[in-house]
Amino acid sequence: ACVCEKNKRVTNCREANGVCWCDSIGTGLSVNCGTLTSKCLLMKAEMAHTKSGRREKPKDAFEDTDGLYDPECENNGVFKAKQCNGTTCWCVNTAGVRRTDKHDEDLKCNQLVRTMWIIIEMKHAERNSPLSAESLDKFFKDIITKRYQLNGRYITNVLYEKPYITIDLKQNSSEKSSEDVDIADVAYYFEKDVKGDSLFQNNNLNLSIDNEALLFEKTVVYYVDEIAPEFSMKSLTAGLIAVIVVVVVAIVAAIVVLVLTRRRKGKYVKAEV
Repeated sequence: ACVCEKNKRVTNCREANGVCWCDSIGTGLSVNCGTLTSKCLLMKAEMAHTKSGRREKPKDAFEDTDGLYDPECENNGVFKAKQCNGTTCWCVNTAGVRRTDKHDEDLKCNQLVRTMWIIIEMKHAERNSPLSAESLDKFFKDIITKRYQLNGRYITNVLYEKPYITIDLKQNSSEKSSEDVDIADVAYYFEKDVKGDSLFQNNNLNLSIDNEALLFEKTVVYYVDEIAPEFSMKSLTAGLIAVIVVVVVAIVAAIVVLVLTRRRKGKYVKAEV
């Protein structure tokens, strides 16, 4: 028996040739505990915990589960391009994020589009003095390369604009080798760490800069794909659709009033609107 240091949502752990292997909850697929587990398998395991009632719910758990769904994973742990919830289906990128409108089961997702750029934006709590941009740059680059095993060349920027800290991770298809961890997996682990729901076994992230604890009020992750997402008018909010409808109705009403007014005068004059 062994302990999976980088994933607590596993079972049936065993050691083979000096490597700890465990079965991922929800799929039963074997994962190598010496590296990060794919985001798809982690989400699958979290959903399995939620269904069984065994998952430890951290503070503000409902906020942490935004966008969480029960994914379909390939045998190598990556997301299937097409995901469904009952009879509703949509296409996702390599980070498992929806990139199309929702359709019925006839939806075709021809390929799993790669997420090549991930932007992690964090807002720290109010403080009297700004943080050191140099210290932040070193801290986050060290954390991401050592804790999440990401090659430093994929960390393209750590920007500090008080109170926001922005981290850019870029990794396109031609750059990523089979040995490299995926930036989507890194971002998922990192987001869980920052929100106090670490996926590591008894190894919470110590967010301390220059011997001072760093507290975050908000963390948002943005995704940029190699192919632009395919959203249509269906994705517009109800409020925006209502505004468009009102404007169209107003234009039609104006044309009708103009035509009726001209006819009452006994002649019809062509007017440009």
